[in-house]
Amino acid sequence: MEEKIRLLFKKNNIELSNIQVKQFKEYYSYLVEENGKYNLTAITNFEDVVKKHFIDSVLPYKNFKPGAKVIDVGTGAGFPGVPLKILRPDIEVVLLDSLNKRVKFLNNLTSMLSLTKISAVHSRAEDYAEKNREKFDYAVSRAVARSATLSEYLLPFVKIGGYAVFYKSQDIKEELDEAKKAIELFGGYVTKVENCDVFENKRSIVYIFKENHTPKQYPRSKNLPKTKPII
Repeated sequence: MEEKIRLLFKKNNIELSNIQVKQFKEYYSYLVEENGKYNLTAITNFEDVVKKHFIDSVLPYKNFKPGAKVIDVGTGAGFPGVPLKILRPDIEVVLLDSLNKRVKFLNNLTSMLSLTKISAVHSRAEDYAEKNREKFDYAVSRAVARSATLSEYLLPFVKIGGYAVFYKSQDIKEELDEAKKAIELFGGYVTKVENCDVFENKRSIVYIFKENHTPKQYPRSKNLPKTKPII
């Protein structure tokens, strides 16, 4: 299993240390072991988890500055925050999720993997943003939501000069055009879209630079960023 992990990452030009290989192996084993209890992922096949969760999560790892503070909003089973932390032990990570049972899983996982400078927080994004506005260099999310919605949830956490990072499908132009008004309102603009092929998966990693403060009334509560996105 360890050699397979090493090989799959290497095919995507990522060299893992022995410690990192072991951490990804333990992550997979614990994920599958606890999946029934916490309903974490529909993907449990070993190779699929490595490709579709682990490698997919770390695609932007080279673009984070040393020692960056990162928040993963709607982290679920820890994607992308935990794989990013394994690959970049220098960064500080907050894993934010609205379900307490997932947070319990994440606390157990990060302790088991001996990861430091990483914490799991049980909170909705709009509540956590009240006391943690513009404290992070990067806000990331693999959550399934339109870009207008994600920008409202992520950009309030980002410092001026930092980035919100979206994991999207490659057919993204129309969605980003739809989200332009929201992104500008929340203080950002799209600087780069990286197209990545991870085996059979096609990804766009969208980088949104934060140039202005986000108005304090955002993000809105009562699920409004999803049900009534600003477009």
